[in-house]
Amino acid sequence: MTDSKKEKDADKKVSTTKKTDSTKKKSTKKKTNSTKASPAKTNSVKAKSANNKKSTKPEKADIVEKKPRQKNSYSKITLTFSILAFICSGAALVASTTDIFKHVNWANFDNNNYISFKEGTIAEIANKVSPSVVSILTETRVQSWYGQSSTSSAAGTGVIVTKDGYILTNKHVVEDASKVSVVLDSGKTYDASEVEVVGMDPSNDIAFLKIKGATDLPAVTLGDSKTLNVGQQVIAIGNALGQYQNTVTEGIISGTGRTITASDSSGQNVERLTDMIQTDAAINAGNSGGPLVNAAGQVIGINTAVGSGNSLGFAIPISSIKGMLDSIIKTGKLDRAYIGVYYDSLTPQLAKNYNLDITVGAYVHNSNGAGVIADSPAEKAGIKDGDIIVRINGAKVGETGSLSTLIGEYAPGDTITLTIIREGSEKNIDVTLGSFPTNTNQTKN
Repeated sequence: MTDSKKEKDADKKVSTTKKTDSTKKKSTKKKTNSTKASPAKTNSVKAKSANNKKSTKPEKADIVEKKPRQKNSYSKITLTFSILAFICSGAALVASTTDIFKHVNWANFDNNNYISFKEGTIAEIANKVSPSVVSILTETRVQSWYGQSSTSSAAGTGVIVTKDGYILTNKHVVEDASKVSVVLDSGKTYDASEVEVVGMDPSNDIAFLKIKGATDLPAVTLGDSKTLNVGQQVIAIGNALGQYQNTVTEGIISGTGRTITASDSSGQNVERLTDMIQTDAAINAGNSGGPLVNAAGQVIGINTAVGSGNSLGFAIPISSIKGMLDSIIKTGKLDRAYIGVYYDSLTPQLAKNYNLDITVGAYVHNSNGAGVIADSPAEKAGIKDGDIIVRINGAKVGETGSLSTLIGEYAPGDTITLTIIREGSEKNIDVTLGSFPTNTNQTKN
């Protein structure tokens, strides 16, 4: 087995519970009242992904801290940082169904990631986007080692993505919260009875909220994270320091395709995130769930994590979330697209190890069993072990994102065209995507 991480496209679970002494992850809550330390939450520990279980030698990854919901008492997080994966993104297509255009402001098909800020435009773009950036306030019941119960308050950031009140944020901002309320940039507050946690991404640090009965809210325009350019200018907006007032920081995209591992201060909860956008725009405490915005005023990422002391911030690519948003708008429920394969993301070294002529793409392979999951959309479409998936609807796998990230742009029920290499020949195969299995045993061999 090589150093490359065994991935299963959208089926993978990114959270693990492996305790590592070398990693730390900031607490996801900013306490605004004094409470006794609570024990590690067992219900927030994610099951290891099926793809990680298949790997005999997990790949190394950047170790970072998740940008938390800010707390009153600040703890210094010392993290080691090593760069593992880096994939320059290229041009690709923006895809969505017709219905979602009625609700969401999508970017035009022209690539707006080549636009740069000019004098005065940062303030202009910030003023345009800020009304859509909200503060998220949570309350969580915690219990001390002595059996005493108390309430922990926290604050994070979210962004309005539809006029009727859907809000995108990080999963760690609202996870385990007993109450969630939302404060708009205007100061208008929606209390816990008016805010619903619709769902959380099973394989990424993403959650969706809904303000009940909302109409005509200021929604952002979503861009295309597949066409990002290293060096392009961006701004990060968020609820810095949990003070419920938006702040704006400027920087550039330092890299794309980053693989990071984030852990809390106890080192018990470790989460692996892939295809992350790296930026040097300061992501302050409390900014989790806020937007990373290009010079056209389009959201191209959701701020999630930071490397301590290194001016390194990380955001989840917005394109990987669009399919779930489509599903929520249509059905009111979060449903992630699923194809049903285990794969390795090819590199020149990995291709050499496997004696492959193709050096970029998703190699359908599982050293511990079948690479194609039984009765999955991939099996029904005729995908076979040993196939190399090189394009999805024309978007190049490995250059514009991993297989999992590119699948995330689509919703269950969508039919996509996979371009594969099989025994040296190129072939197109249409696959109708399924829903991510709710029973994790379905993803095990």
